[in-house]
Amino acid sequence: MKNESSLYPAATEVLIIGAGAAGAYYAAQLASAGKTVTVLESGPAWELRDLYSSQIWARRLKWGGPAVERSGTHAIGHNMATGWGLGGAALHHYAGWPRLHENDFNLHSAYGRGLDWPIAYSDLRPYYDKIQTEIGVSGDSKAETWRPPAADYPMPPMPNFPHSAIIARGFNKLGLHTAATPAAINTTTYNDRPACIYDGWCDAGCPIQALANPLVTHIPQARKAGAQFITGVTVSRLLMDKKNRVSGAEYFDASGNVHNINATLVILAASAIQNPRILLNSANNKFPNGLANRSGLVGHYFSCHSISSVYGIFTDETHNYLGVPTGQLICQDHYDNKKQKNSFGSYMWGIGTALKPNDILGIAMTRPDLFGAKLHTFMQQAAQHMGTMSSVNETLAQKDNRVELSKERDVFGIPRAHVVHSLHKDSANLWQTVNQQGLEIFKAAGSEQSWNGPLVTAHVLGGTIMGKDPRSSVTDSYGHTHDIPNLIIAGGGLFPSVGAVSPTFSLYALAARSVEHLLKNYRDYAS
Repeated sequence: MKNESSLYPAATEVLIIGAGAAGAYYAAQLASAGKTVTVLESGPAWELRDLYSSQIWARRLKWGGPAVERSGTHAIGHNMATGWGLGGAALHHYAGWPRLHENDFNLHSAYGRGLDWPIAYSDLRPYYDKIQTEIGVSGDSKAETWRPPAADYPMPPMPNFPHSAIIARGFNKLGLHTAATPAAINTTTYNDRPACIYDGWCDAGCPIQALANPLVTHIPQARKAGAQFITGVTVSRLLMDKKNRVSGAEYFDASGNVHNINATLVILAASAIQNPRILLNSANNKFPNGLANRSGLVGHYFSCHSISSVYGIFTDETHNYLGVPTGQLICQDHYDNKKQKNSFGSYMWGIGTALKPNDILGIAMTRPDLFGAKLHTFMQQAAQHMGTMSSVNETLAQKDNRVELSKERDVFGIPRAHVVHSLHKDSANLWQTVNQQGLEIFKAAGSEQSWNGPLVTAHVLGGTIMGKDPRSSVTDSYGHTHDIPNLIIAGGGLFPSVGAVSPTFSLYALAARSVEHLLKNYRDYAS
């Protein structure tokens, strides 16, 4: 690991805050178009040689900044869902890349629930197709009977190991379908990157480059085009000029020294938590409640997914150490039927997720009630015979779920983020419904015993939602804030609703659409 730059430029044409998936993509595209780009990142300057297949070392890739306060009936799991350093959360993401479905974009219009997107699936489809070719996605489009209209995958699907094959028997017996997980993981050599070896260490990063993360995709492209990445710095607030446009940012280096950088265009691409934190802390006379916050919605409609986990012991050896954490197979048979009894929302099963012996996602943690000799006996059996799958469950966006500024401050005197989050009762009921279905599937698959894990949350979304009306959203469909045309929001914070798939693929598709629009209309925003 190295500190990429000890220089702190006074000015840049484009300033990007955050070097995760969205920030790195913007940097690559804008620098390749000839723009002078500077990226500020609070975490370390990770390199591939810093990625070790170890449960302890994997933790370094998770959030390492100031503590985020959490409250609400269903407080979010923050650290696991966010990133720290170059690559952001996409450095340790599992690379399961299904698309949102067509009915994810019009929840309010079609069901009278939640919020609509200002665009339809058809608007985003060309960019899904573009990104899947550019980055590389493996899968089996014919087996995905539920898949919305899309181009075929550029790579063949991942193999089906015993773990997922055993569990798939339960789906088959209940008349349900499975398909290979669409994943940004190479199954063949693609873009000069090798195929996966299926050792299940995606959570610790991928040093062999088989999994598409920003360290091996857009950060190298951005650097080659001249973009500068400055790591180990913390942005405190955005600055404005007399024309009420953003003019740059104030930030601290690791020693606590304050720096200002001027910019013609500013792109906030930190996270769905840190972006609102920066906007709210940038309040001034023009925007007393936070920058770009005339709607009063900066920080509101914060969302996530709930996760249902199912575990079971099988007679056959599952070889559960093989594969990838996103799972070898998926099932979306019930995805488009959002109206369930006493619940609402889509869900998707990820089947046969690769396991390690311990740590937060390990075998031992599935039975926290066992100690000593009982745990030892369980581990001896489970290491060879345990199977697992987990679901991504949709949750309904609610205005009161929000990111706000805490009364507590970090080491630089900046207010910390405080996230308030509770599940809508219909979303909580969906989690229960999915849990029960999971047990039925495992029973049908021949599980000798099976059990559910506790409710956990995943992914951080919303908080700076896009929309058509400036009174009910923070940005337009391209991420430009309604109030300040040269201030752009990027990433999952734009999502008005979350669907039931991991968000990274959709985040990239949105960024591709937005960058294309920005470059075509650059003078309108940057002049």
